[in-house]
Amino acid sequence: MKMKFSALALFLTVALSGCATQQTSQTPPPPVTQTTAATDITQRDLAAGLYEMALSPKGDMLYVASAEGFKDVQGGVIYKLDSTTLKTVGSSHTDLKNFGMAISPDGQIVYVTNSLDGGLSAVNTADGKVKSRILFPERNKEGFPFGAREVLLHNGLLYIGAVADPAQIWVVDAETLKLKTRIKNTGKWMTGLHYSEATDRIYAANGGGEILVVNPQTNRVEKRWKPLGEKPALLLNMAEDRATGRLFVTDNSKAKTTLVLNIQTGEVIKQLPVGDSLAVKFNAKRNEIYITQRESGKLLSLDGTTYAVKKSWDLKPNPNSLLLSADGQVLYVTVKQAFNKDHSTNGPDQIVRIDLQK
Repeated sequence: MKMKFSALALFLTVALSGCATQQTSQTPPPPVTQTTAATDITQRDLAAGLYEMALSPKGDMLYVASAEGFKDVQGGVIYKLDSTTLKTVGSSHTDLKNFGMAISPDGQIVYVTNSLDGGLSAVNTADGKVKSRILFPERNKEGFPFGAREVLLHNGLLYIGAVADPAQIWVVDAETLKLKTRIKNTGKWMTGLHYSEATDRIYAANGGGEILVVNPQTNRVEKRWKPLGEKPALLLNMAEDRATGRLFVTDNSKAKTTLVLNIQTGEVIKQLPVGDSLAVKFNAKRNEIYITQRESGKLLSLDGTTYAVKKSWDLKPNPNSLLLSADGQVLYVTVKQAFNKDHSTNGPDQIVRIDLQK
């Protein structure tokens, strides 16, 4: 098995040859522990390779996508946790590794990107079985699959960004997992995807410093914004403040900032001087912006109006993905261990639950 890991921390790989086999469970996950440093945090060592999360429509179950280990470990796991206690309720052992995640409106299906194999799987939440799967045929010049990073579910369609050069967005029927079309000419490395109800447009970030505005009715790129001009930027994740028409865009590699854009025009309203920025969420209920910083090992809470840092959580070594509850009072974070040279880690990644009311 040959792997080439991205130095750009996009939690993707450029390559994986061969098809993974099912991985059986080994030792049981460690118990949930409450931190003593902060009463608002419940923190648990869960498993290697944690990435994105999804909440059930009722908000009682938390699903976590895991690629598991990258050294001598085949397949991945989708963990089903109690959203309050973080105790394991169930787990699905999959033959492919899991990265990005979305959930159907009725909560019956979770969709996970299988980045190393260039595909996406639909998993039943009731029994944990893989219902269907699509593997995309595209290969790069080395012969490896395009990395499938982010998945966005909108109006019965799945939009999956391809990390490739040139990149593209696959558009897949969410029920049948049949490929409907490809949105091409999307620049280098398709990273973040965001749908805005306010504008009825999909916003796609890429590794060339662009934000693409896509019409989901025609699946065509209508606008291309380059907010930092010719300055190097690797734009990653996005969040929206619908009330004020602001789009927040992160960069933790090149520009090391969070951009605040006018979602209608792409104009830069402000460039937040917070340093490296990975995941971002906007909480309309509390008027707060949350940003994970991989390098400093911190999670920041910013005032949504003044952009002043209200609170900082120390979540070393590498806080990664964010998920906000529907009522805006609970924030979930995956915290990753650093990779060793042989792609192993020194311990399991963590899942963190933050009660924002405390």
